[in-house]
Amino acid sequence: MAADAFKLDTGNTAWMMTSAVIVLMMTVPGLAFFYGGMVRSKSVLNMMVMNFVAVGVVGFIWILYGYSMTFAGNTTGYAQFFDNPFKYFGLVGLQDDGGLGAATGVPALVGVGFQATFAVITVALITGAIADRIKLGSWIAFSAVWVTAVYFPLAHMVWGGGFLGVGGKVSEWLSTPIDFAGGTVVHIDAGAAGLALALLLGRRKGWPKEPMRPHNLPYVMLGAALLWVGWFGFNAGSEGAADGTAGRAWINTFVATCVAMLAWMLTEKFRDGKATSLGAASGVVAGLVAITPAAAAVDSYGAIVIGLVAGVVCALAVGLKFKFGFDDALDVVGVHLVGGLTGTILIGFFATNKQGGWYPDGAKNGLLYGGGLTQLATQVLVAVIAVVFSFVLTYVIGYIIKAITGLRVAEGDEVGGVDFAIHGETAYDTTPATGGRVKEGISA
Repeated sequence: MAADAFKLDTGNTAWMMTSAVIVLMMTVPGLAFFYGGMVRSKSVLNMMVMNFVAVGVVGFIWILYGYSMTFAGNTTGYAQFFDNPFKYFGLVGLQDDGGLGAATGVPALVGVGFQATFAVITVALITGAIADRIKLGSWIAFSAVWVTAVYFPLAHMVWGGGFLGVGGKVSEWLSTPIDFAGGTVVHIDAGAAGLALALLLGRRKGWPKEPMRPHNLPYVMLGAALLWVGWFGFNAGSEGAADGTAGRAWINTFVATCVAMLAWMLTEKFRDGKATSLGAASGVVAGLVAITPAAAAVDSYGAIVIGLVAGVVCALAVGLKFKFGFDDALDVVGVHLVGGLTGTILIGFFATNKQGGWYPDGAKNGLLYGGGLTQLATQVLVAVIAVVFSFVLTYVIGYIIKAITGLRVAEGDEVGGVDFAIHGETAYDTTPATGGRVKEGISA
């Protein structure tokens, strides 16, 4: 497309800018409240700060070289795995006709902003697996290295023209993988990374013998609600335009999440005798995670089944940490890794383009829609590649940082609370009242 051929579409642009705002809201305040409420009161500030730090570190790096490393437009040679970080370094030289939104009339910088929010939340999701025990400096270093070495390459491989997505070919015998909005790039990626880092850090002091209950369930519910609202920008916004495909993604995101929430609560009721508020909030997130890769590639029936399966499977999967002994503090593995795998693989059964569905070139219908096993085999292979890629590189990165600076806070700081140990603050003032009046700062 020539430079003078770009034609601004104000409707699509407005939708994409709105989507970018509400996807950013998913991290702060959404994920910050969701995770912040799930930890103990002595760790809530640190959890929220780590989410804010993810925005700061990743946002800066994304503008500097992350966008270029992911979406510079190269697709051959080494660019099957990652792109040129210097082509648009600091976004210099980026033109609207070559940007992410060129085909839909969206300025390149709007596409940069929208994709920045995806990079941010992927890193922030990892914090849930490592709550209560990582050094702030180590988290900052890890965030910078991980987003560069793991997120940017995987996003390029799937969305930027690499061998796992449109324009590439994972195998001559298979079809083009389908990941509409981030089942592999965001959720499998973050879930596998969370598992690797949790294993490196080791268990929290007292886990699993001591109860480590969420300290503020209203925070959890508020965070889940903000995530649900923001996720419509996450999924429907991934179309890059305000059109019927975005509408399909919106509807599927809505119904899958409704069903997943109910399925999680019913699973709790049958298993434990009670359906909890934490279960309802977790079911919401599980449904959102699972429908993300399939949002525009399945019909309503497919979305309903994906939500149902995710609600049940993820509710059961959160117990795996007790069975296998890894301390995934806030169930990143059980919800994001398992949910991401669920949605990614179920595409192979339910993918269909018969009702306004979205297909990349070379993708096929799912097994239950007459497409045979090809798409299912493709989805399984890509999911496995994403798990191995993220887990192995995360473990290596974490191991190196651990050897250089250490990862974990001192035992006394962990027991006393990382809020005060790291930040010199506490979330709640528990100083007992002394009586009397207070006027102009002086007790009377």
